[in-house]
Amino acid sequence: MPTILIVEDDALLLDALTGQLQQLEFSVHTASSVAEATTLLQGQAVDGIILDLGLPGGADGMELLTWARTHIAGLPVLILTARDGIDDRIHGLNAGADDYITKPFNMQELQARLQAMLRRARQPAFTQGSSAAGGPSTAIGSLQIDHGNRSAVLGGEPLELTQREWELLELLVNRCGEVVTRDDVLAAWRAGPPEPGQTAAAALNSNALEVYVHRLRRKLDASNLVIRNIRGLGYMLAKPAE
Repeated sequence: MPTILIVEDDALLLDALTGQLQQLEFSVHTASSVAEATTLLQGQAVDGIILDLGLPGGADGMELLTWARTHIAGLPVLILTARDGIDDRIHGLNAGADDYITKPFNMQELQARLQAMLRRARQPAFTQGSSAAGGPSTAIGSLQIDHGNRSAVLGGEPLELTQREWELLELLVNRCGEVVTRDDVLAAWRAGPPEPGQTAAAALNSNALEVYVHRLRRKLDASNLVIRNIRGLGYMLAKPAE
């Protein structure tokens, strides 16, 4: 039975989330502040956190995320917050959150994304290590990507990628088995510099994203890696068959 810590200061929402997760046979701990959550985490083992960002007591939920990343390696964290700006999403994901959902939200989607996050944590689809150059690398199936050099090798052969294709591939690999929304990809693209030969004003929208997904699929054709369309949400890099 997975154990979840919900960190939320809205008592009604906290009760609703607790009840829903308990019906799904989760064991649930709750906290309404960063201090309370930190104390609980120091004495209790949990399998994942649902974390609000706007918390009382002068400490932001991002402080708890930073603390958890420093003290509890690999603990999955799903941010659930009213902060819906692109910059907020980017900041949360870059700080180490495994997923980011904005309020108001659909309970079924929250449950699905929480369960996907926990499955990925229990059964990682990839291994992490170091590349020959000493930088962090990720291997999944026949694909290996070097995060430091922003390069990829597929089946032992270098994979030629544009800057946007690389950013899309890295995001999908980092969240393998989970849904990556279109907004997640577009936010990551807008946070970085434009591709060589393009202006900063070059259109970055769902139509452009479809083109890049199509190109990336073609480059992965020879592998056992599949980028799936998740209707109404975005894309998911499916775990390769063992």
